Amino acid sequence: MKILIATNNKGKQKEFARILGDLDLELVFPADVGLSDLDVDETGSTAKENAYLKAVAFAEKTGILTVADDSGLEIDALDGAPGIHSKRFHIGEDTDRNQRIFELMDGIEGPEKRKALFRSVLCLYDPKTKQTDYFEGLFYGYISREEKGTDGFGFDPIFIPVGETRSIAELGIDYKNEHSHRALAIKKLMTFLENL
Repeated sequence: MKILIATNNKGKQKEFARILGDLDLELVFPADVGLSDLDVDETGSTAKENAYLKAVAFAEKTGILTVADDSGLEIDALDGAPGIHSKRFHIGEDTDRNQRIFELMDGIEGPEKRKALFRSVLCLYDPKTKQTDYFEGLFYGYISREEKGTDGFGFDPIFIPVGETRSIAELGIDYKNEHSHRALAIKKLMTFLENL
């Protein structure tokens, strides 16, 4: 079975490949089908809506069963921000966005007041049947006081999972592939695909 993973993010591509690698699947990415320049307007108001928009856009152009992810960091003290705007809420690179979060949370002390979660929603869309299925993963933790670790991307260096004292970027990719929001969603997808 061929599945298009509708993301150009190399970190996300590796996560999908690692977790789904044991299944009898042919995973393809946008560059493999000439769509590395396809940029879908994420006009939805939820992660579910944005995942759907991305999945449909890629699937309709290729005719391939497609899975798209929309994910974000939701911080309690910032009323759920940056949420679905995580990648676009501040200009620059990952470290610029992390520093902006530190600025917005200046003066907010203690893990209980710095609670956050990562949410990932996957949309699996079949362009032939128009069947749509969703898989969600939630990953709880809190925002650190500084960036720590180099084994990750995005907000990984500033997010400390519940029960841990180190950031995701310190805990490493094996930990992330087992526990993260996207890992949990991908595992639900994997179970669904195994039963097809």
